[in-house]
Parts: sequence; C-alpha cells; structure tokens
Amino acid sequence: MKRWICFLLLLVLANTNMMAQKFYEETPEAIKWVNKKFKKLNKNEKIAQLMIIRAHSNLGEDHVAKVTETIRKYNVGGLCFFQGGPVRQAVLTNKYQSLAKTPLMISIDGEWGLGMRLDSVINFPRQLMMGAVSNADLIYQFGKAVGEQCKRLGIHVNYAPDIDINNNPMNPVINDRSFGEDKFKVALFGTAYMRGMQDVGVMATGKHFPGHGDVAVDSHYDLPVINKTKAQLDELELYPFRELIKAGLGSMMTAHIFIPSLDSSANRAATLSKNSINGLLRNELGFKGLSFTDALEMKGITKFFPSGEASVEALIAGNDMLCLPEDIPGTIAKIRQAIDEGRLNWESIDASVKKILLAKYHLGLNKVTKIDTANLVNDLNVQTNLIKTQLSKNAITLLRKENNLSYPLKKGQKIAYVAIGAPGENSISVELSKAYNATVYLFGTRASIGKQLMDDAAANQIPADKADSSSAKQLIEKIKNKVTIL
Repeated sequence: MKRWICFLLLLVLANTNMMAQKFYEETPEAIKWVNKKFKKLNKNEKIAQLMIIRAHSNLGEDHVAKVTETIRKYNVGGLCFFQGGPVRQAVLTNKYQSLAKTPLMISIDGEWGLGMRLDSVINFPRQLMMGAVSNADLIYQFGKAVGEQCKRLGIHVNYAPDIDINNNPMNPVINDRSFGEDKFKVALFGTAYMRGMQDVGVMATGKHFPGHGDVAVDSHYDLPVINKTKAQLDELELYPFRELIKAGLGSMMTAHIFIPSLDSSANRAATLSKNSINGLLRNELGFKGLSFTDALEMKGITKFFPSGEASVEALIAGNDMLCLPEDIPGTIAKIRQAIDEGRLNWESIDASVKKILLAKYHLGLNKVTKIDTANLVNDLNVQTNLIKTQLSKNAITLLRKENNLSYPLKKGQKIAYVAIGAPGENSISVELSKAYNATVYLFGTRASIGKQLMDDAAANQIPADKADSSSAKQLIEKIKNKVTIL
C-alpha cells in the first residue's frame, strides 16, 4: 500500500548567511593566552583538563565540598551542571571559578533550555514538537534564546542540539528529544538551533554521533546495537552530522552504541572506537572541533570497561574531553599508565589540552566575570515566553478533519496546498481548491523536495531568491510571499 504524506507548509527560510562562531581561531592574542595557561600545567593537570565532572546545586554541602576539593586538587577542565536552581547555580559557579587554577568550562545538558534542569525556569517545547513547525527561523530564534539563557548563567557549552533521527518507535531514550524522522528536517532545524546558540557565543554540541535514533535499548542501562551497513548509515544517520559540521558546529558528543559495521570489536561503543572517532568523524567527515564523550558513568560503557580504562580507550579513539569519569585520581593513573605503555602519548594529550584552552579563550574565559544574581530568574524567563508562544502556535497541526470541523483558514487568504509524495489530486486538495481557491503543488517524493530545500537553502547559504534553479527554488518563489499554515 502506497503511503504518502501531504503537507500544507509555511516555508520561511532561516537566514543561512550567519557565520558560525570561530571557537578555534588561532589569533596572536589567543595563542599567547593558551601558551601561558598551558605552561602552568603539570602532567596530571594536563590530563585533568580533559575531564568534565558532575555538579548540582541541590545536593547540599557534602556535594559542594567534594566538587570544591576536586577542583582544587586536580584542576579539572570543566563542570556539567545538572539539577538545582538558577541562583544557587550562579553562586556555586562564582565560587568554583574563583577556586580554579585554570578557568572552568561550564556546560549543561539543556536540550530544551535551562528549564530542562533547573527549577524556576520555564521549559521551552521539546524538539519533537518543534519538528511540527515549518519555519526554520523560529528554531533559530529558539536557539538564540537558549544561548542567551546560557550566557546569563555563565554557561559556555550546551550539549544540544540532539540531531539523532527518530526512526525507531521503540527508542526509549531519544524519542521526543529528536526533531523527527525526516533527515532533512533534522539537519535543517539542528543547523538553525546550533547557529542561534553559536551566534551569541555559546558552543553547540551535536549528538549523539554517529546516530542514536534506531535503538530499542537505553544506553544509560546497557549497550545498544545498530546492525546497519556503512552505506545505510551514510544515507540516513550521518546526514545531519555531516550538514552541521559543514555549517560550523563547535563540538560533538559521541554515542554509547555498538555498530559492528564500523568496529566489530566486541562490545566496543562508538565512543571508544578509533574507527568511529578518528576514522569516520575526524578523517572522513573532517570534524576539527572538540569531541565530548557521552557520560562515562553510563552502563553502556561501564558494563564492559571499568571507568579508568574507558577513559583511556576514549582518548585512544580520538576524543578530547571525558564527560563524568567516575574516579578522577584512578582515571589519571590509568591514562599515565597507558602513556608509559605506549598506548597513548603526550603529543595527543597536549594537542587536546591546547584545543580546549583555545576554545576556552574564545568562550570568554580569558576574562572570567562574576555572574550577577540580581533579577536572574526573571532574565532567564524573559528569554522563554515569547519564543515558546510562537513555537506552540506554529506547531499546531490538523491531523484529521471529521464531520463539520472547518479548516483554520479564511477566504481571501493566499493559500497553497503542497503534497509531497502524493500520486495526484485528493479530497483535501479538491476541497481546498473549491472552498478557498488554493493553489495546489504536487511533488513526486518527499525526499526530492526536502533535499533541495536543505541543499539550496541551508548548506549553500544562498538566499532563496538567488538560489540555483531547482524544485526547491521554484516552490519558494511561488509561495514565499504569503502561505497559510495548516
């Protein structure tokens, strides 16, 4: 049975001419600062600079004391904040930065804004709901608002966007964190979200490389397996990652998933696979930014590799930063042992440390400023309200029209009905043409128009009215002035 999907779209393209933030530009000032900080690090501190440790603002004094001791004793590279409150987090960030020998890279896993982790902050919609929006510029504005939230709270890196393709309905861990099952929309909206954050100076992180969508196991509890060929991965899962790399993505987060076609070593997650990171991500896709591991405390890793050994394997694979290693001194010892054994070398450690320091410089950590807590909660929520309302209105979708339910349209509007993958006219197109004088556009496959939209409007960074001749350009030219969304 042929399946086809009819869309009535409002096609408003995001501004694709915005340049990605240059987090790794080797300016004379940046190199001077990097060298100054690097020379002050001893060997253990160099290794610790590769580590991101867990931080909460709701776990009491014992937790704060532990984080404080770790910063003072080991000089770790950064913190990832989880649950708590915005004012409490600001106070702790100020405290921790004041103690750090080397400024701390502050990160958060805030896919739908800081409300994902913090009380008192309003949530933005989740990405799957935003996938119903047809205006990529709204996703850019959302990304910019999330970036402004992060800057206000002293956060330098947000582990977002999730650019996994939601192509397995049994997926227990990605699901509504994805923009959807269409690789073109995932890539287009992921790019818009990324640019919004990076245009205000907050580093985005694409995740979970090379694609965590087609699994039925949660990697927090076990190691998922994806039995796809490299060609199948190229065709689907890798597409959004490739597009965001082209667009200037600042960092990547790797997935704790086992893909035998990339690396057949038993139970070796992509995070720990040299074929996947140095081979595919670095050499084949040309990614030059920071590579963060997903949390090394997750069972998809620890079930098969003890904490310190997992960190060693992650660095051998080609990652730069180790997120949430369970045992800091044990991990440092394991890495030094691997260097002594020739499995790792100081050249690769030093290169990652300098890349991290360069990113810190461009994230503003050459001049650490104290976070002002006055009016903080209100400032964070101001970033949320307007965009949340616009996203919610534009995500409304009519799935089924029954009985006397009328379309949310008015006669006299300029209306276009766009059917992608439809074999021909249908009852909806006939009704809209008759009742609302709608213009009907039929395209053979969803992929053909989707690919042109992505290629012409996003990857090439060319305004729609100047794009090369294509089905995408023709569609945009015909309906760009005024189309009513259904």
